[in-house]
Amino acid sequence: MDRYFEKISFEQFKKDIKNDRKLYEEYQLPVRKTKHSAGYDFKAIEDFEIAPGEVKKIPTGYKAKYLEDEMLIIVVRSSVGFKYNVRMTNQVGIIDSDFYNNEENEGHMFVSLQNEGDKVFKVKKGEGYAQGIFVKYLTCGEEVDTKRTSWTGNPKKEGNENE
Repeated sequence: MDRYFEKISFEQFKKDIKNDRKLYEEYQLPVRKTKHSAGYDFKAIEDFEIAPGEVKKIPTGYKAKYLEDEMLIIVVRSSVGFKYNVRMTNQVGIIDSDFYNNEENEGHMFVSLQNEGDKVFKVKKGEGYAQGIFVKYLTCGEEVDTKRTSWTGNPKKEGNENE
């Protein structure tokens, strides 16, 4: 299989979510709803709410493995944007193939959502809120010989002037 989702380890789950073996064992990996769906639905591990104006970082419990010339694009489900005016804070998430099993967090993906609507946005455990789409990409042919050692997008790390 060239691409797939898998759960983060229970050790990473305890760090990022909570020490709850039952919760770890019962949450589901992303799936497509229909034969022609492009996106794999990301479903809530637990109930959550986002108040108007609030931003919430949602742990997915997932990491994804795919080919080197592919990326995973994460977007909110279209119904979430249309019905509730909830958006990803970075608008579109792009996960590079070398994010998988990185040293910092095993490649655990998070989704940061902001409620720009006027009502509380509520998601029940098991409901979809975002989706991931695998996409091939092209390069200019340049050689880059750098290996990812950590997630460089962490704004809490000192010296990261890009965030």
